[in-house]
Amino acid sequence: MNPYIANTPEDVRLMLEAVGARSIDDLFVDIQPRHAPRSFDLPEGLSEYEVVRHLNDLSLKNMVGPVPFIGGGYYDHYVPAACQALIARGEFYTAYTPYQPECAQGTLQALFEFQSCICALTGMDVANASLYEGGTALYEAMMMALRITGRNRVVIDSGVSPIYRKILKSYTHSLNIEFIETPVLHGQGDRSAINKVLDGATAAVILQNPNFFGAIDDHADIAAKAHACGALLIESVYPVSLGLLKTPAEMGADIVTGEGQSLGLPLNFGGPYLGFIAARKKYIRQMPGRIVGETVDAQGRRCFVNTLQAREQHIRREKATSNICTNVALCATQAAIFMSLVGKEGLKDLAQLNCDKAEFLKSRLAMIKGVEVKRSSPTFNEFTVCLSRSANDVVERMMMRGFAAGFPLGRYYDGMDNYLLIAVTEKRTRAELDGYAKALEEVLRA
Repeated sequence: MNPYIANTPEDVRLMLEAVGARSIDDLFVDIQPRHAPRSFDLPEGLSEYEVVRHLNDLSLKNMVGPVPFIGGGYYDHYVPAACQALIARGEFYTAYTPYQPECAQGTLQALFEFQSCICALTGMDVANASLYEGGTALYEAMMMALRITGRNRVVIDSGVSPIYRKILKSYTHSLNIEFIETPVLHGQGDRSAINKVLDGATAAVILQNPNFFGAIDDHADIAAKAHACGALLIESVYPVSLGLLKTPAEMGADIVTGEGQSLGLPLNFGGPYLGFIAARKKYIRQMPGRIVGETVDAQGRRCFVNTLQAREQHIRREKATSNICTNVALCATQAAIFMSLVGKEGLKDLAQLNCDKAEFLKSRLAMIKGVEVKRSSPTFNEFTVCLSRSANDVVERMMMRGFAAGFPLGRYYDGMDNYLLIAVTEKRTRAELDGYAKALEEVLRA
């Protein structure tokens, strides 16, 4: 099949005749001249080969982008070719919502496998069929906690992504919710500050691991304190790190969310991405969106159905568990393909590569005058450094040397203008890591 078939003049004549117009211009007679479209003022057409060659020539004018060391929740991971090849198959471009299970078994099974992978990754009992992205997933988790506990106070560690914290407050600005933000101490959550505000009015404690500064923490003690006063623990996680780290379930988390972009999705200039949410089974009826389940049909054959879908389309609005989320089926399918390809041991290897390469760069940067690597807490593949000059200035100068140096923390945290958040993934080579260190040393010496 040809990828593009143009209308012939005869095709155009027949279509105009069918709608009773003499020319294409007649279709726009009701539009005022100043608003008239100019999109038809096109040059002479080219053949497919000529168009492809012209586009290739244009692409050669693009500059090679800087080597990325930016993280903050979105990472430059390698996407296996099989992910892109499989997800491009026409069978996956199915109906948006599989309302008729008998016609959508493939879609439903793909989502069921995605849910199963997320449960295995986080250690939780149940997961839904995905959400839009990590920030709104965290919002949905918070709303779950409010419904479950009947309380309205939420304690948030300031190591939680400032982008996510902004999302929580934006979506709830008209609701009666009390937010209490606790500080970070030596890169981790301040236990004393958190324990001080935990009481019978607290619905949830929201934490992130690794947090926005890249610090790893074991939140089991905070979970125990939260549970002692009837509050839930919500954990936002970086899924690749779970190849090495203690799972949220092992730390006592009740609800787990995260950004799934690192599970086989390219950065794509900002999306589409993938949110996930998982929880303990007793909270399943408070979970948002839809949950795909496995059953058998009348003939005893394995099949899949939308087990729960407590959305406003299905039940009374005041009973709905979801206001902003649905699932992103194609992205979830791609993540399921990635997790299946990589497997349990592969994920461990991938996580170890990320961690080892970050530690190597840490050791190189620690030798540079004007760089203080923050080491008060262990990190995964992202870490914080304090520079002898403005991080914004350093980022600008590093860009001219071919490196996207990291994320200046002063944009979100007062008093941290000289702090830079640096991310290293498995894609960074020894030459790139050495080149980064050399370029940074030159910038700080200039």
